[in-house]
Amino acid sequence: MNSFTVRMARWSARHPWRATVGWLVFVALCLGIGSAVGTHSATTADYRVGEAGRAEAMAVEGGLERRAAEQVLISSRSGPLGRDAAEAAARDLTARMKRLPEVAGVADPLLSEDRRILMVEVALKGEERDAKDKVDALAGQTDAVGKAYPALRLEETGSPSISKGVDQQRGDDLALSEKITLPITLITLLVVFGSVTMAGVPLLLALSSIAAAVGLSMVASHVSPDAGVGTNVILMIGLAVGVDYTLFYLKREREERARSGGRLSSEALVDMAAATSGRAVVISGLAVVASTATLYFASDVIFSSLATGTIVVVLVAVASSLTALPALLVKLGQREERRARRRVERGKPARRTRGDSGGRVWAALLRPASRHPLATLCVSVFALLALVTPLAGLKITEMSRDTHSRDIAAMRVYDRLNAAFPEQRVTHQVVVRADAARFGEVGGALRELARRADADPLFAGADPKPGGTDPKPAATDPKSAGASRIRTSADHRISVLELKVPYLGNSDQAYDSLDHLREDYLPATVGRVEGAEFGVSGDVARYADYPAHQNSKLPLVLGALLLVTFAMTTYAFRSVVLGLIGVVLNLLSAAAALGLLVLVFQGTWAEGLLDFHSTGSIGSRVPLFLFVILFGLSMDYQVFVVSRIREAVLAGVPTRQAVLEGIRRSASVVTSAAVVMTTVFVSFVFLHIIEMKQIGFVLAAAVLLDAFIVRIMVLPSAMLLLGEASWWPSRTAGRTAAASAHLADGRPVVDVR
Repeated sequence: MNSFTVRMARWSARHPWRATVGWLVFVALCLGIGSAVGTHSATTADYRVGEAGRAEAMAVEGGLERRAAEQVLISSRSGPLGRDAAEAAARDLTARMKRLPEVAGVADPLLSEDRRILMVEVALKGEERDAKDKVDALAGQTDAVGKAYPALRLEETGSPSISKGVDQQRGDDLALSEKITLPITLITLLVVFGSVTMAGVPLLLALSSIAAAVGLSMVASHVSPDAGVGTNVILMIGLAVGVDYTLFYLKREREERARSGGRLSSEALVDMAAATSGRAVVISGLAVVASTATLYFASDVIFSSLATGTIVVVLVAVASSLTALPALLVKLGQREERRARRRVERGKPARRTRGDSGGRVWAALLRPASRHPLATLCVSVFALLALVTPLAGLKITEMSRDTHSRDIAAMRVYDRLNAAFPEQRVTHQVVVRADAARFGEVGGALRELARRADADPLFAGADPKPGGTDPKPAATDPKSAGASRIRTSADHRISVLELKVPYLGNSDQAYDSLDHLREDYLPATVGRVEGAEFGVSGDVARYADYPAHQNSKLPLVLGALLLVTFAMTTYAFRSVVLGLIGVVLNLLSAAAALGLLVLVFQGTWAEGLLDFHSTGSIGSRVPLFLFVILFGLSMDYQVFVVSRIREAVLAGVPTRQAVLEGIRRSASVVTSAAVVMTTVFVSFVFLHIIEMKQIGFVLAAAVLLDAFIVRIMVLPSAMLLLGEASWWPSRTAGRTAAASAHLADGRPVVDVR
């Protein structure tokens, strides 16, 4: 009873007002310090991986980096486009844009092949990641020109305005998610506790933990840059684990209060809850932190941002359960005791505290495992393996700009841009770095490369002239081919050739064109220049290189994850057998959930049901994020359930009875926690961003499978079949289980050490 968790809880219980005020001060300090230091957002350089990243770095070195750009489409509101009015509007727009400090340059207008749309492209200064903050200034000028020419329609799109629209949509989605999640979570807690006050405690502590974590994540971003997803994961994971940890603690305190029948003080009850559920919460939290930390091995700024947000909010949630929660429990318990005394003084019977003795429902659910453990284990495992089978068709892709929701206005304009100017859909940047003395050789090699690409039907093969005149034929002279598309640094060391592809960035043709460049054209041209370094960059190259980079890191991350899970489980229960069981069960439930995700999202049958447009693939970040987060969250249930079983075994209960009683007593709280987590994750299915939909769906499915199949069917069946062997090589648990078995059936005890 002198463990760290008990000492923390005991101090908070003895000084409830100090602990409560201290927690509120801590939350305020976190928010204040975070607001003062601000968020250090990831830069463009932080996202560079693979060949595309190396090529971009070389281009930046030569001052030839790709600039973010906006495209303004000028069309007629009715009838054919008036060329004179459109060109006048384009001149006015160009003059206005050039005066803006955010603008690096404005290209000559281009007329679409059907002569219905005139396009003006505006290049922005600064980094690509910051361009979305400059969109409003450009949009203001576009609107002003539109008002000056009422017969014309001026619409703006581009990566910056699309990014801004996505951010706005994500903010609206998160607000909707909160509106869905908070009421359902409160209703669930009301059902569990039957008291508004007790139901409000987990929710308030979770929300305060989220607030503190947001502030701390701002500070942490100066060590690990924020990729813009930190707040999302803090809200999602923070509400789930914050409510869960408080729920575990509260349910145990309620159970001990009901069992004591008023004979123990509130302080003593908090001590007992801290020694049992409090320890489980700490171990669970550390397990989530340790497993999530393996994401840092992915060497990816987005995964690092996800890991940082998760680790911070979990640690804060654990801290709240060790400090503020015991203090609140004591104050609520003392109030309940005063009410009980007043009822007795008035001659009324004292109200009975709701405990957690299990119930007929959970006894019925456990009956298959208790009566037929082998059959239950086989059927449950085969059912999960059946869900794993769709993984054979798993297709992972990087979710590109083309997958964003068309509810974003800039995306609808983007579609019209692609339809009117197919040659503008994709641009590959070939970057070459060589000694200045080889400038001529590099130029000749790039012109030869351009000639080969121009003859390839996968490439645009021609550049429209300014003003929209007919496209010029592809150049046939190797000395001039592609010359207008080659830019060179002032020191002649770095050159960039731009090649256009008339296909969407997520199309097979776009990826084929990239393969042609990298595998055929570059080695045969630039590759022959001695000492030349080269690479291909651009959106398609990024989309191809990111999954490849992630796949190369996958064995390291998964290996570390399995090792951490095994080590944490073995340490928590002093059992190698339970450590192995934990790893296998987590793998099985995660794989089953991922198989279910493939079944739902790679097909089209559920599009109307879940309001999404299938890309025929799964987002490249989803599987790894699922495995890491689920392994951590599954430890909540594993630790809580097995802790109850081990506690009973150490108290002298036979293993078989301990397994059934431990799971029956913990079933309702695990179910309640699963419902809360599922509610949080399901709310993300209503978001517009397809990758967030997939993450929300797969996590919700994984939690339900883990809580209702793995912990109710598979785990008890496995432990019942293993018996005392479950605790190997723990001598204490093994001796206690063996002794209790001897006392139960009269057979002699055999001590195997």
